[in-house]
Amino acid sequence: MLNNIIINQTTNEIILNVSIIADINEILEELEIKLPKLRDFYQTSKIPIRVTGRLFTESEIKKVKTMINSEIPVEVRFDDVSNLLGLHAIKKTFEADTDISETKFVLNSLRSGQREEYPGSIVICGDVNAGAEIVAGGNIIILGSLRGVAHAGANGNTMAIISANNIDITQIRISNLVREVVEKVERCPICKIEKNEIIIV
Repeated sequence: MLNNIIINQTTNEIILNVSIIADINEILEELEIKLPKLRDFYQTSKIPIRVTGRLFTESEIKKVKTMINSEIPVEVRFDDVSNLLGLHAIKKTFEADTDISETKFVLNSLRSGQREEYPGSIVICGDVNAGAEIVAGGNIIILGSLRGVAHAGANGNTMAIISANNIDITQIRISNLVREVVEKVERCPICKIEKNEIIIV
């Protein structure tokens, strides 16, 4: 039985709450079954559909929108990344391979007060300075120094990693875990979770 998508209705929208660990093919398969039933409701309503609960890449958003709109011609919204990434948003943790993921490249350093976020992995071609923040659903790779806050696996993925040319005194987060870095770490350290704690190797 497929139960990756729970459908709820409010006054202003239909909410499709998608399991955080659901594979895109499982989601599309379940939508194919559930959309015809939902289409009957839309004979008398045109309220928008909001998809929440899981981070979607741009290509996945396109697939889901196309499938929904092929049955129901209404506006389809997806929750913003900032609503779904971060310690506050993690309902449960999971393990998902991050060897291959959609990646955003930022071709500059991040200054104090700047924030970069993306549901996939992020590569920073520069430094992340003190007071800056980088949040990714996947891995974080920094070609320069990490002095600001970095949060990888911010959707709950405990297999995400953080790596930088060096890590200065700062805070790193992976999934729902937090570690304070109290001294500079040189030689391209890799931060990952082992035995439910963040280690730096």
